[in-house]
Amino acid sequence: MYVPRHFTESDPQRVGAFIVRHPFGTLVTWDGQKPVASHLLMLLQEPADAPRCLIGHMARANPQWESFDPAREVMAIFQGAHTYVSAAWYSAPSAPTWNYSAAHVYGTPSIVSGRAELYGLLRELVDSQEAASPEAERYRLQSMPQPLVDGMMAAIVGFRITVTRVEAVAKLSQNRNEADHARIIEQLRKRGDADSLSVAREMEKRGPGR
Repeated sequence: MYVPRHFTESDPQRVGAFIVRHPFGTLVTWDGQKPVASHLLMLLQEPADAPRCLIGHMARANPQWESFDPAREVMAIFQGAHTYVSAAWYSAPSAPTWNYSAAHVYGTPSIVSGRAELYGLLRELVDSQEAASPEAERYRLQSMPQPLVDGMMAAIVGFRITVTRVEAVAKLSQNRNEADHARIIEQLRKRGDADSLSVAREMEKRGPGR
């Protein structure tokens, strides 16, 4: 990924938190003839005593899992909020641009084949998303009838990607002066859509030059 110096995100904790906040990513692999991609929930695991990894699953009917090769890296792309920035908001003539945040996670894939391991993977994926709901209203995999769970598990393929490297970008007008930076935030708030407001909040956290 091309990342200009002022937009490089190099803080591992910040990058990890970004992936956790935006877990629905795009998994890109090579099937021997062409690149293939799927849009999937992938959960970042950062154990203290083992390498970082991503876990996820896809439909068994999706042929992409057959392209997994432990000798060849795959890439998972995670995208945050993004929005157009008008050049009318600058104090000097310039070109309009697009503000965004993204992370590319590279790693080596493996299939999660054991039933107990696959079940644990699914529970972790489900619980990570249900945590946003009140506890009494959360869906729990263990509440499902076992035959139904077994049927669902037979129709999917679980995977683990051992992370080898990460590239991340946070393009949030850090290259603008303080007055322009503040004006962009103001105009994004006036625009008022969800992505513009989210980008404005991220810009405010960092400030110009950071």
